[in-house]
Amino acid sequence: MSSAVEKYIVVKMKGITIILLVISAMTSNFIMAQQKIDEPSIRGTKVTQTAGRKQLGNFAPEFARLNDDVLFGEVWSRNDLLSLRDRSLVTVTSLISQGITDSSLTYHLQEAKKNGITRIEISEIITHIAFYAGWPKAWGAFNLAKNVWNDDIAGESAKAAFQREMIFPIGEPNTGYAKYFTGNSYLAQISDVQIPFANVTFEPGCRNNWHIHKAANGGGQMLVGVAGRGWYQEEGKPAVEILPGTVIHIPANVKHWHGAAKDSWFAHLAFSVPGEKTENIWLEPVSDEEYDKLDVE
Repeated sequence: MSSAVEKYIVVKMKGITIILLVISAMTSNFIMAQQKIDEPSIRGTKVTQTAGRKQLGNFAPEFARLNDDVLFGEVWSRNDLLSLRDRSLVTVTSLISQGITDSSLTYHLQEAKKNGITRIEISEIITHIAFYAGWPKAWGAFNLAKNVWNDDIAGESAKAAFQREMIFPIGEPNTGYAKYFTGNSYLAQISDVQIPFANVTFEPGCRNNWHIHKAANGGGQMLVGVAGRGWYQEEGKPAVEILPGTVIHIPANVKHWHGAAKDSWFAHLAFSVPGEKTENIWLEPVSDEEYDKLDVE
């Protein structure tokens, strides 16, 4: 009897162990998947370089070819295996460790910034390198890095931190519609097929002008909050706060605006509802007086 009970307990414990191992593996896979999702959408990017041919094309054409086509065109373009951000980190570390603080380091610091390394991160990276490669080398690197991240004391670091909050990319500056926005916005087209939609990101205080989605039939727009905090307001109605997961249905032919809160970055997905004879009519900006009332009402 005792032996049977002991076997049952052992079997039971093995079952629990197996379950725990499965749960552990699932959790690990989820974390790894989430880490991949949280990275900016720059994997699989083909890197184009022309510096070699521009500077040395006539003097050393083969070196120029190897620099542009092999080093950058092949090695740097394998960013599905090692992200551009990580490649920048490795390259900057290698150059600083060798004491190279000329234009090549400046270029790679600029690329590091473009690939998502923030001012706070580069400061910590160079500080870490100093203990292994030498204090004078770090000083030289800091003098260059200060200029590269000169305009990045708050804005870019906050932008990079915001990117890590959401799974969709911030995208590029929304220059095509900049005249219809107060402040800076960014646009990332998420899908161009079946149901086209984009992720629109607003810096704190940014909002679009009053506008109308005109349509003879159907039409309108749907917004889904992704990250941060923002506002949506129809003419003559109180403003509605948008948080992650908030869904806003905007009827056609209704005057409205949307954008970020004063103290928060904000992003929403924007879906255009199909309709007949659709057209966006852009109107006047949302005044500072109107906007400043929102967080005090």
